Amino acid sequence: MRFDSKQPNVVPRREGRLALLFVCHGNICRSPMAEFAMKDLVAKAGRADEFEIASAATSAEELGNPVYPPARRKLSEHGISCAGKTARRLRPDDFERWDMLIGMDDWNRRNMMRVCPKGREDKVSLLLDYTDDPRDLVDPWYTNDFDAAWNDVLAGCEGLLNYLTQKE
Repeated sequence: MRFDSKQPNVVPRREGRLALLFVCHGNICRSPMAEFAMKDLVAKAGRADEFEIASAATSAEELGNPVYPPARRKLSEHGISCAGKTARRLRPDDFERWDMLIGMDDWNRRNMMRVCPKGREDKVSLLLDYTDDPRDLVDPWYTNDFDAAWNDVLAGCEGLLNYLTQKE
């Protein structure tokens, strides 16, 4: 696991809940997969009441669209529903509302920083930084490899949950 200047500082808990926002380019593949995988993991750990979890996009291309069907199918294969989720765009006020903003790749991080208010940069990290294989999470929109994306998302979410619970 890589812990460096790109890792967030110790994150504050707001009203006993840690607010996590997953971010990718369009908010129809990777970030919703991470959102719902993380919700599933914290629920299975009996900790759902400790977290607020959502996702957003750095672009406006897919606003209002539902989760991309192959991503939706991949979640469903694991018994996870993403019903009702539609893409929304990252806003500057998200850096106040959310404790951590977790991107899927360095391109997302750069786009997140363009929106980020000064002094909130330490809230931004990448999902696979919480694994033993820190790197960009490949975009299945281009690769069509939703199995690989799922495996990376799950490893990242498990690593993130471990990181957060070890801080207690």
